[in-house]
Amino acid sequence: MSMHDDVKEILFTEEQLQERVAQLGAQITRDYADKTEPVVLVSVLRGSYIFMADLSRAIDRPVQIDFMSVSSYGAGTKTSGQVEIKKDLSDPIEGVHVIVVEDILDSGTTLSYLMNVLSARHPASISLCTLLDKPERREKPIYAKYVGFTVPNAFIVGYGLDYAEKYRNLPYIGVLKEEVYAD
Repeated sequence: MSMHDDVKEILFTEEQLQERVAQLGAQITRDYADKTEPVVLVSVLRGSYIFMADLSRAIDRPVQIDFMSVSSYGAGTKTSGQVEIKKDLSDPIEGVHVIVVEDILDSGTTLSYLMNVLSARHPASISLCTLLDKPERREKPIYAKYVGFTVPNAFIVGYGLDYAEKYRNLPYIGVLKEEVYAD
């Protein structure tokens, strides 16, 4: 059985993703065109790694890359509410422009915590770029400056997003069939 068989519907095709990522890259390029300080893209692992790779190539200005790993989910489908930094940044961010790159903005618990932690390190600016925004699940008052797509409250996989570490390598974004993750 193919992993594609576990997908109920495709929300965004490979082509739609490429087009939207190119638009986001162009917008970021324009927004930071007059900045002399470095721009650092911070990928929140693991879900954003594919998006981050494509987005960084779509930005037509020098950028630095760094990674963080934070978790509030564990192996389940619902946030635990407890946020843990598993891998911190490799370099300081004081005085640089930080763009946190995330796969999905859901409850906002993890990203709200992360943005507060990073803001306390005194970057020149900090903004959030998320491929997917799921506003109906929001529990924290956090908004992204750059949003790829707004999505419904469904369990979404592909293009870096997973369920139990599977489906990240799907080239599109789809809704997982309920029977795959039902308790």
